[in-house]
Amino acid sequence: MPPPRITVLGSLNMDISVTVPTLAGPGETVLGSAARLQPGGKGANQAVAAARLGASVRMAGCCGDDDFGRTLRSALEAAGVDVAAVRILPGVPSGLALITVDATGENSITVAPGANGLAGPPEAAASAAARSDALILSAEIPVPVLAAALDRARAARVMTVLNLAPVPPDASRLLAAGVDWLIVNAPEAGAILGRPVADPAGAQTAAAGLAGASGGHVVITLGRDGAVLAGPDTALAVPGFRVRSVDSVGAGDAFVAALGVAVAAGATPPEGVRLACAVAATAVTRPGAQEGLPSGADVLAATGVRWPLG
Repeated sequence: MPPPRITVLGSLNMDISVTVPTLAGPGETVLGSAARLQPGGKGANQAVAAARLGASVRMAGCCGDDDFGRTLRSALEAAGVDVAAVRILPGVPSGLALITVDATGENSITVAPGANGLAGPPEAAASAAARSDALILSAEIPVPVLAAALDRARAARVMTVLNLAPVPPDASRLLAAGVDWLIVNAPEAGAILGRPVADPAGAQTAAAGLAGASGGHVVITLGRDGAVLAGPDTALAVPGFRVRSVDSVGAGDAFVAALGVAVAAGATPPEGVRLACAVAATAVTRPGAQEGLPSGADVLAATGVRWPLG
């Protein structure tokens, strides 16, 4: 069976990461480690994650004509990702993410979009320029681009996987037209619904409500507690895997990519969510965003779960 063909539409950022004893509060200064510069961005992370898990991946997005942009494209190419649809914007800085990670692996992230904020119709068109089994999208790029790409994917009957992270103000616009898979964490689910999602039981109720709005499957991720799944004739909680967390940056992106690849390869929704939980759990045991994204062999070693693709 050939590997699933995945198109990722999203952001490319250079991550500037610092490890700190505790995350700083308002007005507080915390001394941390030396800064680390690493390729990242939700879209680029998802593309690399999908490629490491055995998919054939192409990336659509924007970066600047600067050293960071060249590094970001090179990192994608090194992972085997097709970057022909990554548009280089002269005179525009590449996206930046400022990341602090505490001793438990928890993180705080601030993003300067740069070139990502100028993604437009060329990126929507590029997302549909080649045949795909799944289109994975995340929300660090403008909503109109996501909406146009979703419209093209629906017209071509391509499975869509939308990660609303961060949640845009007009998220309901994206969901109203229909999404095959919506993936958010508990705070993001709360932001969409306008009420807190505080525990697994609340997450299950929230997932069911969002599934009714989107018409497809909804997954709410719960960190070490796993995830809940809701959709047509489906409602269940999938437990997490107990691992030692080193760095949670990129774990959500690993989950999104793994779910898209697994379902595109033929996994059932419950199987896909369980596999995605295993991949995300493996990612938190490894430092860095793209550096920490696992292969199938890494997932087996960390969780005992066999990834279905070679």
